[in-house]
Amino acid sequence: MPQLVATDLDGTLVRKDGTVSPYTRDVLVALEERGVPVIFVTGRPLRWTMPLFEHVGSHGLAIVSNGAMVWDVAAQVARTSYALGASESAEVVSLLQEALPGSVFGAERETGFAMEPDFPDAPGREALPRMPLGELVSSPMLKLLSLHRELDPDVYWKRAISAVGELATVTHSSSFALLEISAYGVTKASTLASVAGSLGVAAEDVIAFGDMPNDIAMLQWAGTSFAMADAHPEAREAAGNVAPSHEEDGVARTLAEVFAL
Repeated sequence: MPQLVATDLDGTLVRKDGTVSPYTRDVLVALEERGVPVIFVTGRPLRWTMPLFEHVGSHGLAIVSNGAMVWDVAAQVARTSYALGASESAEVVSLLQEALPGSVFGAERETGFAMEPDFPDAPGREALPRMPLGELVSSPMLKLLSLHRELDPDVYWKRAISAVGELATVTHSSSFALLEISAYGVTKASTLASVAGSLGVAAEDVIAFGDMPNDIAMLQWAGTSFAMADAHPEAREAAGNVAPSHEEDGVARTLAEVFAL
């Protein structure tokens, strides 16, 4: 029986409207009562994850920004963070501008999000700071975001990986060409391995759920993995098992079967 559950949020645990269903909530509570921690492992930045912290159990931890931060929910403090350095982010920007003209950039820091002037407008961004690109990459960040208005998401992702090499870790989790770039080696898997180790849980005793390329490393690392029914093809290949979609409470239904809830 698994000793730890690791789950992505968007496209995996939460529904399209951003909520957790009553059924899923009941399953999470039942696992908590059994002493099985459920770790949220998300690409969301901290500010977008906070509304779901009511569902974090007594272990009190969440992994955000694709592994760049472990957040202690009770203490409201970062337990660990792995930043992309300023020099590395500046070099990544230069490489992407050369290899993929038309790329525009944003930066996710512990203090919030900022973007260069050409980064597209979107609801909720109206009050967020805009600054020259040189200033944007002048200090460490949890994630560098790179967006292209014309390229296919997977094409952009693969070409960016080739351009950046081992300077940083490049992934994506959107239906459009938006890359999420972390310090080299920082993934959901690397940080989950550290958290699981601190809880005395080995990889073979972890069951993980995800749906997009930013989940691949985690799905490959965990002893048992499920991709959602509507997951990205490479996530499905990495997992080996398929759960019903997030709109069908796929994570909760699978956990209920595994744990005989």
